[in-house]
Amino acid sequence: MSYLFTSESVSEGHPDKIADQISDALIDNFLAFDPESKVACETLVTTGQVVLAGEVKSSTYLDVQKIARDTINKIGYTKGEYMFDGSSCGVLSAIHDQSEDINRGVDKATKEEQGAGDQGMMFGYATNETENYMPLALDLSHKLLIELGNLRREADAIPYLRPDAKAQVTIEYSDDNVPQRIEAIVVSTQHDDFDEDEIMLAKIRKDIIEILIPRVQATLPKEIAALFNSDIKYHINPTGKFVIGGPHGDAGLTGRKIIVDTYGGKGAHGGGAFSGKDPSKVDRSAAYATRHIAKNLVAAGVADEILVQVSYAIGVVEPMGIFIDTYGTSKLDITDGEIAKIVTKVFDMRPAAIEERLKLRNPIYSESAAYGHMGRKNEVVTKTFTQPDGNSITREVELFTWEKLDYQEKVKTAFSL
Repeated sequence: MSYLFTSESVSEGHPDKIADQISDALIDNFLAFDPESKVACETLVTTGQVVLAGEVKSSTYLDVQKIARDTINKIGYTKGEYMFDGSSCGVLSAIHDQSEDINRGVDKATKEEQGAGDQGMMFGYATNETENYMPLALDLSHKLLIELGNLRREADAIPYLRPDAKAQVTIEYSDDNVPQRIEAIVVSTQHDDFDEDEIMLAKIRKDIIEILIPRVQATLPKEIAALFNSDIKYHINPTGKFVIGGPHGDAGLTGRKIIVDTYGGKGAHGGGAFSGKDPSKVDRSAAYATRHIAKNLVAAGVADEILVQVSYAIGVVEPMGIFIDTYGTSKLDITDGEIAKIVTKVFDMRPAAIEERLKLRNPIYSESAAYGHMGRKNEVVTKTFTQPDGNSITREVELFTWEKLDYQEKVKTAFSL
């Protein structure tokens, strides 16, 4: 019996994602000048206002207000008519020193003894239904909004677009979990005001279906592009006008889009957000490490679909345990529990080892704060950061290291594949 599965994504101009991007811009700036910074910062955005809060232990000083404003302007909130723009919004900082009670559990005599920055469980997931080992519905939702953002920045493409947007894709699967077709696509995009609502809605629908969809289709592998058909149910701005958007339409908070950030409802999520946290917080680092494990296991041929769970106690070096679920798709003649035991020997899951293996004490997080933390392109980029006194630093950093398949051969060796 076939079934339907749906995932959603939100654009970089969505209020919650604005908050995530500001928080991660702060993380990057702290790590650029002091790689050992400990940071947990939250952001609230609303009409004309930004509030920064959280805890920091760092040797560097930053102009956090300027970083917030630069991030907002880069996203595209640059006009007073949006009721939120980077040049005129208020920015209140309530960031203060990190608690010594928390810090003593993390900082130890040697780096290798570093304890987990918090308790909790983290999940990583991978499936071979897409080239980047991500669930298809989420992958398409991200791609729709990335391309919509590209169109917004192209002056003559769809000139009325504003930064806030959401997308949702529903896929029909066969009973053996193979994507068959796209059932429905929802796109809600903020736009400039029009004189006549009916003309506006018809124009937006036409542009999304005739401009956006073909551009996304052209970027996809043939087997995925073939899932698009004339029977797709399109819901384009289904509520009608979407002029009032961004932080003026809804308040935004760091960490409120954790399912968009991960696997779109596939697999599982431990509940901890990523943005605004330095890598000593295992909510972030261990979630990346479990994705790295799951992706390398699937790529190596251990199973078609894998969920990895790891758990920690605050201040404790070794994880409480690792759990593996292959959803009955394992290619091995051993149990999932036995797979987990081998995984613990291949991947060192101590917090300091994760940081080193994935190069997490680098300013690499701003790029992850919109369009998902998983399934992204691993690449090396050059970034420049400037302190309030004018001192600048340029760093070459590697993004999305947890997406590398650098452990594929080690996994094959460990499992005799």
